[in-house]
Amino acid sequence: MFFTPVIRRAAYTHAPRSADLALQRFLMGTLGTTAGGSGQPAGYTVTQDDKHTTLQLDVPGLSREQLNITIEGNVVKVQSVEGAPRSVQRAWELAQDIDTAASTAKLENGVLTLTLARLEPASKATSLTIH
Repeated sequence: MFFTPVIRRAAYTHAPRSADLALQRFLMGTLGTTAGGSGQPAGYTVTQDDKHTTLQLDVPGLSREQLNITIEGNVVKVQSVEGAPRSVQRAWELAQDIDTAASTAKLENGVLTLTLARLEPASKATSLTIH
């Protein structure tokens, strides 16, 4: 009879790794259910707070050079380049315009994370002088 110690993952870490989340979203999509039951298709997640919108997209097998990210106003497009081993073509329309200078993109373990800063609308009010 053999006895082996069992170490639960929760015992040594508090947050799941991005690779674990990507695998879970992939498997949930393969089984025909939605990711986490949130009503979104498997393969990406969207989270929002007061100043940022964060998109996480699974792009296994693609490198930074094989992805194009374009932002036009409040529309974000992610496409793979021609000749890439996998074809990716996604677009999202957000509620507000995006501040491209304050936004970032990171590719780690096959998960593309876009942190998109919301552009605060500039006031167009003018004052008139009284003559």
